[in-house]
Amino acid sequence: MASPSLSYSGALSEKPFLVGRPLGCFLPGVSRYSTQERCVVILARRLSGLEEAMRIRRSRELQTNKKIRSRPPLKRGKISGPLPVLDHIQKPSYVGSNQLPELSSEYQIHDDEGIIRMKAVCELAARVLEFAGTMVRPSITTNEIDKAVHNMIIEAGAYPSPLGYGGFPKSVCTSVNECMCHGIPDSRQLQDGDILNIDVTVYLNGYHGDTSKTFLCGEVNEPTKRLVQVTEECLERAIAVCKDGCSFKKIGKRISEIAERYGYGVVDRFVGHGVGTVFHSEPIIMHNRNDKSGSMVEGQTFTIEPILTMGTIECATWDDGWTTVTADGRPSAQFEHTLLITRNGAEVLTKC
Repeated sequence: MASPSLSYSGALSEKPFLVGRPLGCFLPGVSRYSTQERCVVILARRLSGLEEAMRIRRSRELQTNKKIRSRPPLKRGKISGPLPVLDHIQKPSYVGSNQLPELSSEYQIHDDEGIIRMKAVCELAARVLEFAGTMVRPSITTNEIDKAVHNMIIEAGAYPSPLGYGGFPKSVCTSVNECMCHGIPDSRQLQDGDILNIDVTVYLNGYHGDTSKTFLCGEVNEPTKRLVQVTEECLERAIAVCKDGCSFKKIGKRISEIAERYGYGVVDRFVGHGVGTVFHSEPIIMHNRNDKSGSMVEGQTFTIEPILTMGTIECATWDDGWTTVTADGRPSAQFEHTLLITRNGAEVLTKC
């Protein structure tokens, strides 16, 4: 479940810097008219031309898609009440309060026992998400998906973390089409061509496991499919840079590099976060280019959960206080994993 950056006072008040060397820079020790420099310039021009061609192709696809189908804006359905949880199931401390918990300054770094528990809860979260994905089809409601997810989690002796978090009324987040994140399951039936992000977080034996994926519903047009595919690639490439001692800002740099090649926007309002005994904690994981300090530590767990958009990254939140949609009504997609940092890389704990 993404942490909204604006909820935490001053956490992301600084504008991220756009860093990087200009394409025309000179190589140290190389003369102005050397062969090496000319190769660098030629390569830069080729890359620039490739990116421009990709942007043109995507623009044409979007124009074609508009002519094929004009999808009406997302509308709220009827929201039913929260589902019951058995008394014997352990519940997080925030349950019973409608106040959004403060972002914890505690970093989630685990001993051997903690890692075992994190692996167990994340394995359950991954199985629940996979099961929820099998339900995605035209005519089903997100409320039905919520009920099935709730029952599966409860039967496993666990608690659905979103339920009661800051007053959230459901056990899972379901975000359709232009909904960036935190969509509330309701009575709206999924339509052929929709995309749906399902965000599952589970609380088991005192630990949270958090994961999400964007699913295709029926026949989805090619431009929207590509948005979903590239968003998943951004997550995978970002995970690949993670290891003990790596700076957190490399995550945003890697995601932005890939998204920019396709002309997609990277949402900066919602961020990844530390996760473990606490649902949302430091470190804040920014998915866009940034100059934030801090490095990863072996034994640490956190989420990476980029949201990419076809158009603007500006958003609007409905009066339910949760559902956040793109300001221009164009689609967005999100993927998320919980990671464990190791000496030589990152172990994906929520990989099914």
